[in-house]
Amino acid sequence: MKKINFKIIFLFLVLIFINFQTMVFSEIMILTGCKNLNDGFIKNEYILNFEKSLMTRNYIYDNKTYKKHKITDLSIKKENTLQRFLYIEKNLIFTDKVGYPQFYTQLVFKKNNRMINIKTVINGEEAISKISTCNKVELFEKES
Repeated sequence: MKKINFKIIFLFLVLIFINFQTMVFSEIMILTGCKNLNDGFIKNEYILNFEKSLMTRNYIYDNKTYKKHKITDLSIKKENTLQRFLYIEKNLIFTDKVGYPQFYTQLVFKKNNRMINIKTVINGEEAISKISTCNKVELFEKES
């Protein structure tokens, strides 16, 4: 009788454990009110979706910045959305590389950190510098 009770309890615990393992927790980090060191924005936000490994940036230039960039790039839009793939390496969150193998840039984030950095690599020499500070960082966990 005790063996049967033990087997039933063991089976019950295994089922609960397996059920908890199949739940997926996905996180989304939203950085809003980001102030750039060089440009002015009416809206500048970053949405980092770790489940999809995707960063979405929504921004609207202010008039002064828009005119400055429009002089050198006719394809510039005042309001735009950019998407880049993400990956995590050593507690840092990187966007995919933009540029050539000898020269590229990528954005660098830390979880729950308001600062956004840019990593620039030229012929193997890398530098990381601050480009933006955000007013608010929110981290959402979604259970599915």
